[in-house]
Amino acid sequence: MQRTAWLLGLTLALGGGEAAWGQSAPYMGAGASGASSAEVTSGNRFNPDISVILEGNAYWDDRDGEADELTGMAEGINHAHGGHGHGDGHGHGGEAQGFNLKPTELFFSASVDPYFDAFVQAVILDDGGVNLEEAYFTTRALPAGLQAKGGKFLSGFGYHNEKHRHQWEFMEQNLPYKYLLGAHGIMDTGAQLTWTPATPFYTRFGVEALQGDQEVVGRFDGEEAIEDARLNADLAERLGTPEDGPRLFTVFAELAPNLGYSHELLLGVSGLFATDHQELHSEPVSHILSGESWVAGAEAVYAYDAPDQYGKGDLKLSAEYLYAVKDLEVAYHAANPAAEGAKREFTEDGFYVQGRYGFAANWRAGARYEMVGLTNEKKVGKPGQPAEYDSSSRVSANLTWTPSHFTRIQAQWSRPRIATGDGYETANQYYLRYILSMGQHGAHDF
Repeated sequence: MQRTAWLLGLTLALGGGEAAWGQSAPYMGAGASGASSAEVTSGNRFNPDISVILEGNAYWDDRDGEADELTGMAEGINHAHGGHGHGDGHGHGGEAQGFNLKPTELFFSASVDPYFDAFVQAVILDDGGVNLEEAYFTTRALPAGLQAKGGKFLSGFGYHNEKHRHQWEFMEQNLPYKYLLGAHGIMDTGAQLTWTPATPFYTRFGVEALQGDQEVVGRFDGEEAIEDARLNADLAERLGTPEDGPRLFTVFAELAPNLGYSHELLLGVSGLFATDHQELHSEPVSHILSGESWVAGAEAVYAYDAPDQYGKGDLKLSAEYLYAVKDLEVAYHAANPAAEGAKREFTEDGFYVQGRYGFAANWRAGARYEMVGLTNEKKVGKPGQPAEYDSSSRVSANLTWTPSHFTRIQAQWSRPRIATGDGYETANQYYLRYILSMGQHGAHDF
């Protein structure tokens, strides 16, 4: 109940008193009543609702602009056999010294009819390119608290994964997500089914089946391998094709006990399993690893809504832990065919803890500590010859001014301590960030 009130309050605030998703007017139906579809939304304003998020920053560091690259060099199972891109053309890092324009986010949302809502999110890059990040529908009328989602969307795995970039409390993706899930988190094409039972407090359970073409976990390099003329002609048949999905499956559960009107607590667990994880590596010699991978996660979020206005006295704390395993074998080795079939098991974990406090009206301060690689090892062969890597960490602090619900100005300092092949390296990073929101925008999740 408190969660519903919290979301309603935020919706009214962001929407200036209007229903953020334009659903307040009853839909009369286009059939027997003969009413027009214009009655779906309130007031005949835009349908769909459209909003634009502008974001940019000024950035400096004490490594001549190379500190941001340093945070991507941490030793571990996804560095030695690192992630890859899929040509979606943008990342969430890559800061240059001086001024940076981050991807401009476009949101379109609408109630299609009594049965479906639809949502589209695209980003415009600073070079003018456009990428589609999310495009999905959700059902409105399934019984017993069920809801289905289909299309391309951010997975319900974990707590931070469903947050869009402008919702991030800090500039950068946290290290556990970056190394164990990917810079974008889990964003894929597929279907989701959630169940919110009628209980005295909020609970939600969900399952997903996704195509499984991810940056890190559930990585699928089969298409690159097939295109590599150096490899065997029968590799396509052995590795499958990108059409052979779904290959990625998730489950998650959330619980929010009743703590009274001003307090919110959300606890959750998640699991992810990739049935076909493939990695193509060209260094030190061309080889392919194939097998399965999985990630388990747990999260806890607490929020206190102080009686003062404009966020003064508000407190929010959140933490997540991820544990990832890749159980692979050598599917192809250009220099040593005898190695094919050899086992490779990779294990790595990580966590982040962050909080923010409203010390004055419209002002808040935040801090985050994150680490990846507490467990960070590779086992080769049977029974296993482990190779261990050091852990990496980062500490950050920020100061945020929100003169309105549509503007955020933020100053941030970060200090990564990254384990590289040359030992530990550190840096100091300084950001001055702005986020401006235009148009009608739906309420954010807790």
